[in-house]
Amino acid sequence: MQPLVIIGNGISGVTLALEVRKQSDLEIVVISSESPHFYSRPALMYIFMGHLGFDQTKPYEDWFWQKNRIQLVYDHVDAVDIANQSLLMRRGQPLKYGQLVIACGAKSNFFGWPGQDLQGVQGLYGLEDLKKLETLMPSVQNAVIVGGGLIGVELAEMLLSRRKSVTFLVRENHYWGNVLPREEAELVGREIVQHGVDLRFNQQLASIEGDGKGCVQAIHTQSGERIPCQFVGITTGVSPNIGFLKDSGIDLARGVLVNAFFETNVPHVFAIGDCAEFRDKQDGPQVEQLWYTGKLQAEQLAANLTGQKKTYQRGIWFNSAKFFDIEYHTYGRVSAFPQTDEIHFYWEHPDGRKSLRLVGRKNDRVLVGMNAFGIRYRHRVFEHWIQAGLTLEQTMAQLLDANFDPEFFKRYEPQMVEAFNRAFPEHPVQLRRKTRWWPRKGA
Repeated sequence: MQPLVIIGNGISGVTLALEVRKQSDLEIVVISSESPHFYSRPALMYIFMGHLGFDQTKPYEDWFWQKNRIQLVYDHVDAVDIANQSLLMRRGQPLKYGQLVIACGAKSNFFGWPGQDLQGVQGLYGLEDLKKLETLMPSVQNAVIVGGGLIGVELAEMLLSRRKSVTFLVRENHYWGNVLPREEAELVGREIVQHGVDLRFNQQLASIEGDGKGCVQAIHTQSGERIPCQFVGITTGVSPNIGFLKDSGIDLARGVLVNAFFETNVPHVFAIGDCAEFRDKQDGPQVEQLWYTGKLQAEQLAANLTGQKKTYQRGIWFNSAKFFDIEYHTYGRVSAFPQTDEIHFYWEHPDGRKSLRLVGRKNDRVLVGMNAFGIRYRHRVFEHWIQAGLTLEQTMAQLLDANFDPEFFKRYEPQMVEAFNRAFPEHPVQLRRKTRWWPRKGA
């Protein structure tokens, strides 16, 4: 019997291997050309900033894999031969598979800018990008970041930690304008500027200028400005890393096309994580490129591969991040531009660094989503409230139940309730004392 072969040792590929191992004795092979062992990709910035060593980002000791009978192959897959159920390897011999799971992740988006191949122009997705960035640092004084997403802020913080001058170009008229409502976008924008970043809105990259020796020396914007720099960070999103599958016979669009069971058009071939694209998904993005969705997809595919046939159910959308010193949590559905069938309540602290947004349906005032900045609200509690159909008023009354800031942090819920009652005097709310409603582990 040929093995289960997984291409990619990121969160999706490794979670799948571990879950299948728990439930079966299948022979498992995990292939990666990025790193011999699994590491935490979200921790890349902390390696660069000196907070962690690389070994500290590996969740498992190197001996763990052999002990659990998971074979690791440090090599690159150049092509998939579906007729012979075989992988063409760059260094090693062709590798046969019984079942194949493509979990090869994504790559940074480049859009054909003149000069984008110069030394000093790169994205930030994986370990190789981090190594390139480290090599460049001695020659960099001024950096330009292009694109206004989460990776852009992380890269800005990394560069500032090395005392580099950073200019940040954002296409929209406020930060991350396709995701955040204007108020939250402006809050994050202020935080970026306060940390010393030259943040410029309504600016797009036109071209990158070389120094005649193959290195970047400036960028030009579409408005005609020239900005001298020795480094250009491209953070304009990522796309599935599927170039090696082009002539494989596996159906591709933006990503590897799969159904709700993660099956491709080819028998015994599956795809999960950043590289997978759902064919007929009705709710949310067709390509889900988040850490937690990659893990969840792997868990559900593992169940399918070990005899428990179930379709993918993502559940309530959630995400979290950190913008310099401000933590961000979002649960449920919060659109960047309020819809006509929605009610939005927004509160912001006078210091401009903490906020809460609740979104409800206009017809019945039922909670559908929330954003929080600078205040910690428990995911499990808000997920329960959204699933249970609590109204905005019921949510506001119970806000203290969800707060999990450390013990001596100030609580702002009384001010939030006052603001809510001013905004909706016909639906007054009284804040309840904190209670503990969720069960303990094992209860």
